[in-house]
Amino acid sequence: MSVGTDPHPISDTGAVESFCDTGPDEVSDRLLRSAARSSRNAVVEIDWNAPLDPTKYGCSPEWSTLFGTAYWNEMTEEQRISLTRHEFASIMSIGIWFEMMLQELVFRDQYLADYHRPEFQFAMTEVADECRHSLMFALATKKMVGTCYQPHPRLGRFAKLFKSTARNEVAYAGILVAEEILDVFQRGCMRDERVLPFIRTVNEIHVLEESRHMRFAREEVRQRMQGVGWLRRQWSALRRHRVVVHRVEPCATSRLRRRGPGLPPGCRRDACESSFPIDGAQRLRSPDAIS
Repeated sequence: MSVGTDPHPISDTGAVESFCDTGPDEVSDRLLRSAARSSRNAVVEIDWNAPLDPTKYGCSPEWSTLFGTAYWNEMTEEQRISLTRHEFASIMSIGIWFEMMLQELVFRDQYLADYHRPEFQFAMTEVADECRHSLMFALATKKMVGTCYQPHPRLGRFAKLFKSTARNEVAYAGILVAEEILDVFQRGCMRDERVLPFIRTVNEIHVLEESRHMRFAREEVRQRMQGVGWLRRQWSALRRHRVVVHRVEPCATSRLRRRGPGLPPGCRRDACESSFPIDGAQRLRSPDAIS
């Protein structure tokens, strides 16, 4: 498809607006043009030496695992701000860990591909994006809290097995699982003026560029699942389920290993019993949630 005849225009922000085109090369061709038009570089766009506003949160407080609990009500505003900063820092750290796995999955899938096809070229563009995102997250966590959070060693061993064995639709569905969860979180926070301005910019950049990655992954899953049998569908679904279990849980529980805020062990029970992060997510997804 030529640039001049693209029937699926891209918005001024670079967001993907249409899902009507199908086929890896057609989708990849459009996404390549979107990337050329709207890719951003946080290393030069954000002033990393600017001081932090002590009154701003690291994420919308409704997303905190302790929001709405008795312990949250006992905390001072300074403690709440510190907590949300450490929570989002741990999420970004897990994001770095997963994006390194993502790059290996994509490299393996495209290892002997046709290098002239748009599908291969967008896959390499995605890897380049993820490298910038990982550096962006590393700089953001260092600036905000100075703490480097890492997944539990058992989870690290599981991830090594997954990234070494995942193929085809399982690999790309695993990418979708991670990116879509983080996308919901970041969309809710990036318009919230209670959040640190540079963190809102980090969220905005990641949401914009990951929208292309998710569109690419959806098309890859759709193509790989065409004509497959019942047994393979069930096996793929089972492996995707295990990714959800081992990907979603760390996003929540790693935030409870909070050395920075110095919270007591009892807060883990309060967080596990709280439904406010889910309820808060639903509220923040509303267009009228943040005035």
